[in-house]
Amino acid sequence: MTVPGLDVGGFERWLREAHPSLAGAGLEASLVSGGRSNLTYRIDGAAIPLVLRRPPLGHVLSSAHDMFREHRVIAALADSGVPVPRAVDVVDDSETNAVTGTPFFVMERVDGRVLRSPSDNAEYSPDGLHRLSVQLAEVLADLHAVDPERVGLGDFGRGDGYLARQLRTWRRQLDASRSRDLPVLDDLGQRLGERLPEASATTIVHGDFRLDNAIVADSPGGPRIAAVLDWEMATLGDPLVDLGMLGMYWEIAELPGGAGVAPSSVDPAAGYPPFAELVDAYAARLGRRTPDLAWYRAFAAYKLAVILEGIHYRFRAGDTVGDGFDRIGDLVEPLAAEGLAWATGAARIRVGDRTPSAVQTGGLR
Repeated sequence: MTVPGLDVGGFERWLREAHPSLAGAGLEASLVSGGRSNLTYRIDGAAIPLVLRRPPLGHVLSSAHDMFREHRVIAALADSGVPVPRAVDVVDDSETNAVTGTPFFVMERVDGRVLRSPSDNAEYSPDGLHRLSVQLAEVLADLHAVDPERVGLGDFGRGDGYLARQLRTWRRQLDASRSRDLPVLDDLGQRLGERLPEASATTIVHGDFRLDNAIVADSPGGPRIAAVLDWEMATLGDPLVDLGMLGMYWEIAELPGGAGVAPSSVDPAAGYPPFAELVDAYAARLGRRTPDLAWYRAFAAYKLAVILEGIHYRFRAGDTVGDGFDRIGDLVEPLAAEGLAWATGAARIRVGDRTPSAVQTGGLR
């Protein structure tokens, strides 16, 4: 069986040797749609349903796709109360080239679905989707309440200087993926550097927290968050970066071309609350007020724009697989403009009809 980026027969042999209790015969693998960076494969035929993750094909920015990092944080959070899949193993296959030819990790597959587009809401009531949204914010708060030392992640990153390092990192990523002039994105990066805030705290940070990075399962009380996925950007840092990213993704369908390039299930007509309500639920769960998010919303737009520009670069080079990559680059400039709106305070006008709370607006002063 041939699957891009994965030797299924090699994986079957590895599983039989490394984890014989999980082995099966005639394993089948399929590339899971929806991923824009690391590749995710569904594995069927083993003793339990499995998922394999590996870096993308071709042009890889090493710090963004660390399999060992993702495995470590998932394993550490197993008993924390933050819902994550059960980690099975992590392997560096770079030299043997028996399975992927890269580092890869394996985890147990969690039953449920990923809500990626408005059509995925059809089976749920407005009340159910509203409760699910609040739970998503509470899960994020629970993550930020975990003591890194207690779960063995005290050395997982350096909190001091986190925001400055993040900005430098994403500037380097942009420079490594340049194939065209993007003055709006460069302007946003400069403004972010000029108005760098003091970090609000140091916690475990997911790095890409959003609804479609979670498995949603059915329960008697309605849909619930069964597992949070895609931890390859996790580290120790300022928790408001996660909240800013969640807000950006929550409203991404409103950007010009956003619904076509980055479809989202978040639809107010289906029952999803405005992002301001998620901020309030997050703050209530932690028991403290959330400060102004303007810089974090601007940074979220910058970060995703850089990520998408990297994917655009790989697509033009013929080094990535999946549907929709031909349009990824179209969202880079609208995201940069969105970031500038947050940086200048103009976003207050755009979101004014949703009555956002004062903690998420204000511009960069």
